[in-house]
Amino acid sequence: MSFDIFVCRFENGEPAPLDMSAAHEVLGPYAVVRDPETGFLLVSTAEGEEAGVYFNSPTGITFNRFGGDGIMDLLVVLLRRLDAVLVVPGGPTMIQRAEDRELLPASLRGEWPVVVARTGAEIDRAIRAS
Repeated sequence: MSFDIFVCRFENGEPAPLDMSAAHEVLGPYAVVRDPETGFLLVSTAEGEEAGVYFNSPTGITFNRFGGDGIMDLLVVLLRRLDAVLVVPGGPTMIQRAEDRELLPASLRGEWPVVVARTGAEIDRAIRAS
């Protein structure tokens, strides 16, 4: 898929910092290209699926040009490790637990669907349905 999706954390409706060292621990073993100056990683699974990953700010990681079951499963591992949500612009916000809904900003809760997605397949279905 060639659009951007965002890994974010929220506390009390406000953006919260992500543990970037934990993110690098999860994604690092899959990195085939690194550009520390721009905060970019190209990650690739054993199946040859790839995604561009941008470490934008302390509160956001962007995935671009992603796809395949392996990338979606890697995304789930990252979301769990960071206690984060996945925001799809113009589509759903994916949370891991129903109670995570209360952590989101009101704009995400009210304007877009919020979906519990615990597996890579559930994330893929939610994105394709949007």
